[in-house]
Amino acid sequence: MKNIFVDCRMRKILFVAVCIRSSLGGDYCYSSETNRNWQEHGTMVNNEWTSYGALQDKSIQVTGTVTDEFGPVIGATVQVKGSTTGVITDIDGKYIIQVPNEDAVLTVSFIGYLSQEVKVGGRRTVNVRLKENVQSLEEVTVVAYGVQKKATLTGAISSVGTDALLKSPSGSVANSLAGQLPGVSSMQPSGQPGADDAKIFVRGVGSLSEAGATPLILVDGVERSFFQMDPNEIESINVLKDASATAVFGVRGANGVVLVTTRRGVSGKPVISLNSSFGLTQALRNLKGVDSYTYATLYNEAQLSDNPSLTESQLGFSPFVIDMFRTNEDPIMFPNVDWNDYLFKNLAWQTQHNLTLSGGGERFRYFVSLGYLLQDGMLKQLGESYDPNYQYKRFNYRSNVDIDITKSTLLKVNIGGHVGAKREPRTDELWRKVLWSTPFSSPGIVDGKLISNIYSNRYISIGERSCPLDYYYNYGYNVDTDNVLNLDLALEQKLDFITPGLSMNIKGAYNTNYNVKASRTPSGADSMCTPIYLGSIETPGMDFWDPRFDRTIVYQTDGVSGLHEQMSYGEEVGRGRNWYGEFSLNYSRSFGDHDVSALFLYNQSKKYYPETKIDGKVFYMDIPTAYVGYVGRMTYAYKKRYMVDLNAGYNGSENFAPDKRFGFFPAVSAGWILSEEKFMKKQKVIDFLKLRASYGIVGNDKMENARFLYMAGAWSGYNTVAKGQGSWQFGKDGGTGLLPDAKENTMGNPDVTWEKVAKQNYGIDLKMFDSRLSLTADVFFEKRKDILSTRNTLPAITDINLPKINLGKVNNHGYELSLGWNDRAGKVDYWLKANVSYAKNKIIYMDEVVPNEPYMAETGRSTGLTYGYIFDRFLQKDDFDADGNLKKDENGRQILPQMALGTPRPGDALFKDLNGDGVINGDDKTRFGYAERPDYVFGFLGGLKWKNFEFSMQWTAAMNASRILDGEYRNAFGSTNSRMLLKFLADGRWTEENPNSRFPRLTFMNKSHYLQTSDLWLMNGSYLRLKTAEISYTLPQKDFLKKVGIESVRFYCNGYNLLTLFSDLNDIDIDPEGVTDGGNNNYPNIRIYNFGVNISF
Repeated sequence: MKNIFVDCRMRKILFVAVCIRSSLGGDYCYSSETNRNWQEHGTMVNNEWTSYGALQDKSIQVTGTVTDEFGPVIGATVQVKGSTTGVITDIDGKYIIQVPNEDAVLTVSFIGYLSQEVKVGGRRTVNVRLKENVQSLEEVTVVAYGVQKKATLTGAISSVGTDALLKSPSGSVANSLAGQLPGVSSMQPSGQPGADDAKIFVRGVGSLSEAGATPLILVDGVERSFFQMDPNEIESINVLKDASATAVFGVRGANGVVLVTTRRGVSGKPVISLNSSFGLTQALRNLKGVDSYTYATLYNEAQLSDNPSLTESQLGFSPFVIDMFRTNEDPIMFPNVDWNDYLFKNLAWQTQHNLTLSGGGERFRYFVSLGYLLQDGMLKQLGESYDPNYQYKRFNYRSNVDIDITKSTLLKVNIGGHVGAKREPRTDELWRKVLWSTPFSSPGIVDGKLISNIYSNRYISIGERSCPLDYYYNYGYNVDTDNVLNLDLALEQKLDFITPGLSMNIKGAYNTNYNVKASRTPSGADSMCTPIYLGSIETPGMDFWDPRFDRTIVYQTDGVSGLHEQMSYGEEVGRGRNWYGEFSLNYSRSFGDHDVSALFLYNQSKKYYPETKIDGKVFYMDIPTAYVGYVGRMTYAYKKRYMVDLNAGYNGSENFAPDKRFGFFPAVSAGWILSEEKFMKKQKVIDFLKLRASYGIVGNDKMENARFLYMAGAWSGYNTVAKGQGSWQFGKDGGTGLLPDAKENTMGNPDVTWEKVAKQNYGIDLKMFDSRLSLTADVFFEKRKDILSTRNTLPAITDINLPKINLGKVNNHGYELSLGWNDRAGKVDYWLKANVSYAKNKIIYMDEVVPNEPYMAETGRSTGLTYGYIFDRFLQKDDFDADGNLKKDENGRQILPQMALGTPRPGDALFKDLNGDGVINGDDKTRFGYAERPDYVFGFLGGLKWKNFEFSMQWTAAMNASRILDGEYRNAFGSTNSRMLLKFLADGRWTEENPNSRFPRLTFMNKSHYLQTSDLWLMNGSYLRLKTAEISYTLPQKDFLKKVGIESVRFYCNGYNLLTLFSDLNDIDIDPEGVTDGGNNNYPNIRIYNFGVNISF
């Protein structure tokens, strides 16, 4: 906080009297006397004020120095408590003050720090070390390749610190960022242990797809993932959003940058912190199917809705079977199983432990962290000799050491990483198959026997021919172990002997990971028991509802081995490694009213075995990827109120031809601190006011699953087409088979080059009412052009893979607003903060076939919208004549538009005829709704402290988001017409008694129409969620605790995803962040209840 507001450099003797209006509550006179050579000779400046006419009491003179972790604090206020006597610290943080007696108390304060009260107690020298306000991590901010004071920052940056991250018990540290950081949105589709990472977006999506909008993530300046880091290791997470902040990253900075900084030690006695927590997790998605009785009843209803003339014998379920389901008289032959309840636990175990040690001496400082996380899954163990349940064990470690080799040489050594073991059952889409399985497919496991009755049960004629147990039971399990090691070495050398303020930095990093995927599989098949009525053996021709029929159940056993057989072992091994190096020169110096700084940096990186995804599968390529770049930055400030920053990156990429490989990405930003102007000094409402503006160009060189874009792909010398045959035949050996041919895989494009994004940002930072009120607002505009893409207008019959080209333009704009209040009411300290982020994009140009109707085009709309029909209403009985046909007008023409419906029925969906031609067809499709990623993200945060109690909470809300129900979430009875019927589809179906229903009637006849994508299946993805909440109590300091070396003991309860409100999806038991497509159905998102204790030594 030093060197921000006060510039005490004076060149001559002066005496100044200034009337000051201060937050201390009155008007004061300020006097200053200094020697012109104070800077050279170190003469102290004495700045003291008293109330008008008051005499200064000089009975005791106290001197001292006010510092923070960076050094002296200039301009700090030192006041005698209960009086109007006070002084301001000089350029060295020193002060002299007259106090009335030895019992006087000094109050020391400065913007952004916690105020301290210190009793003089007869001392003549009182030194004070101020601590940063934990609610305002903004005063010193990590920026690209350095640190900068928040007061003089001209870029758009959001920050969050350790304390906020620790309030979330989620296993992935990224899952609670949305709502905390303005400009950041995230979606967490799964809560699977070890696979619960969120998708992160910075200022929305500025490209044609989400895949092209992934931000760059750096941990301690090196590209790494932070999702599985222990939050106790992290000092801060800073998100760089505008061109001024990201231009130095060149071709990698177009989508924003996330900077993660790990904690470091400070000089002082060793500080040990032990944190242990124990929690329970609970699924947020609890999709229910109907029970057996309801299923049979509604199945028959659907048949009669299609054909009312069907007789009882023609229906899928006879009255006897329906009655057996209703009475549950025979749960073996006529079972009724809720497979979600049968297979999955309601609560699962989670525990986290962490030990940190920090401290050091004058020349050696250290921070050490060890962490352990255990997460159990929801799957029950049903008699297997092994545990098939999901599980994740993670061990985190970190050691950051700072060594002052000399007074001007600093060596930093960082060692960190984690070992994670993720276990999951070997299964064929278990979560999807649960959605398939009818409640009567099997009674499950009875008396230790796996029962499968659907195969031979002639009493139930329909039903999916399997139950969920058939897809994982006794299949074995996989354990995926990932070992990640990160090593950093950095040397900082001051070069003041060349010129004051010059320094040199050299940094090298090496990252490696080793992955082993082990598979354990039972060597024998499990025995399966099929129940059979004894009467079907003894009296095979007798009806089973005949009273004389013997319903004694006997079992036919197939197989005799399985559960206790020896398990086989197999493994797959993967590895990766990469290195990073940088060299930089830094210059920072002040000349009177002028502050200047400069940075020149060269960096280079190489990644071996880079990951590539093709059709959802991960492949590791043998050719490493590499980056080379140059970075430049210059900053200038006049009187610490007028700031200009110049940033530039010059980067090279492997994806482009040598003559187009390097790109230059400049940015300029400016700031003006109005609150330092003379005309602002006469008011006492506004404490700090800064205006910011920036403009710059950033770039992107990445395209999913594509490298070396300028090079033609290798030819395939054995190319086949349909049924494994080639494309030519010359009558070889008299045969008629087609022979393989050669094919060029992909054409190259030597002219392809980097995408370019022009970014503008305008912002304001404001503090009012003694900094109790804070406000930050930003508005941004982005124009992306030359987007890397592939032509979409080539006929499908063309057998060639076109090259990647620079084609496409997308504009993105939005705003961010953050408002905070920090105050005290009586004995309660409290803080409130609210923020809103809005980002909306628009496709200016993309390669698409000119549509038949203008409303069909994707150009001119936002990305990620759904394409389909617009739902009008459901057909009602009065739309039909007496013969059951749609009514016609007096000219014999159908009144309603013609639809692709063989036999329309009441309850079928009617779509809108957008072009008015009287026919509903593909020309009536358009794009509707919003993208899955919300346009608006809101955060509502607050907390209070009373005595030893603390409470905090974080609400996160999303608005203008859409989710489309698809697959099993749309298809009642499934694609085979014999799978599970989800309860929300049954409860919301159209009937004559419920003509204003949410969903169509149940039908088998008109399913192709029923399943058409339309906004009928569009769900509002908005929600309000209590993301995290915590209440804690710190034990009072007692002598017996200090005797055993304990500084503090804190107990806390916290939770994650505790409550969801105002969500259409949540109302039907679907998590608003989760999937709404049965084909992508996976482990559900989770809620966490957590209890812990933190002990500091």
